[in-house]
Amino acid sequence: MSRIIIGMSGGVDSAVAASTLIEKGYDVEGLFMKNWEEESEYCTSEGDYIDALQVCDRLKMPLHSVNFAKEYWDRVFLYFLEEYKNGRTPNPDVLCNTEIKFKEFLNYAIELGADKIATGHYVRSDDRDGKIKLIKGLDHSKDQSYFLYGLDQRQISSAFFPIGDQIKSDVRKKAEKLGFDNFDKKDSVGICFIGERNIKDFLKQYIPANPGHIVSSDGLTIGQHDGLMYYTIGQRKGLGIGGGHSDVDGAWYVIDKDLENNQLIVGQGHNNSALYHKCLKASKLHWISENAPRNNRLNAKIRYRADDVPCKIKDIDQNNISIEFERPCFGIAPGQSVVFYDGETCLGGAIIDSYSN
Repeated sequence: MSRIIIGMSGGVDSAVAASTLIEKGYDVEGLFMKNWEEESEYCTSEGDYIDALQVCDRLKMPLHSVNFAKEYWDRVFLYFLEEYKNGRTPNPDVLCNTEIKFKEFLNYAIELGADKIATGHYVRSDDRDGKIKLIKGLDHSKDQSYFLYGLDQRQISSAFFPIGDQIKSDVRKKAEKLGFDNFDKKDSVGICFIGERNIKDFLKQYIPANPGHIVSSDGLTIGQHDGLMYYTIGQRKGLGIGGGHSDVDGAWYVIDKDLENNQLIVGQGHNNSALYHKCLKASKLHWISENAPRNNRLNAKIRYRADDVPCKIKDIDQNNISIEFERPCFGIAPGQSVVFYDGETCLGGAIIDSYSN
């Protein structure tokens, strides 16, 4: 019988994933990871541990615990801060998966004697043509392949994703039926392991603010920003721009950041052409299969909640890629990930560096 150690977050997804594995006859143990040294309304690791323990008690399953706070700080959070210092918009969830959940956790689980690990991610995997494929979760509204594009063949082949073929509403119903206290627990959101924060207040604790001018696309100074790190391309809320700056009605959006002059460039209207671009360049390119696809026509998404958009590869080498979308995409933000798909299969991705028309 295979011994599986599953990451137990205290949430409903990992709880039902564990019960699914037990139903299939696996020898299952849980592991609770603490990765951030703070107990607050945002980062509730103590409460999460209690929820995980209740599930494990219900399933008569052992629960281990481990602290990866130093590894998280060194390999995820410092990168997160450096990207913001450089005026970019990072996505720490990607590194959190590659460096913590599927590296530190995987290695630790193997030391504990596990044959494989498991998580509550909404993705699937499949062994085809000698390669392990990462497939979108059946519930497309919860699919998490975007955050897992950085995994390699060893990491995916060493993991089970027990709820990848389940629908979230069914997962909650099953959790309630099993008597799990967390069956209606709110989904975790915000920064990986840190929680949902006011990003401005949070970053102020680590990076000195550097205020400057907010400038319209036609060169008029119309306000003050608190620091370029607090804003992202396509942002509308929280700009603090009052009326009277234009004869045209329409909300203001961030359309660019002038890092050299410390200026936040804004324009009006969601349909503003300055917010839409067809081309981007990205680096730190990673292919899950270890090889670039033979077909240069793929689908890609530029953020987690974005739709897949057809694109073609214009230029590519081992670490960098340039692509052109079939149609312009809204709010392409340097620091975010562009993730590539062939139908339901996640192929890999890269970190966006720049965009153009």
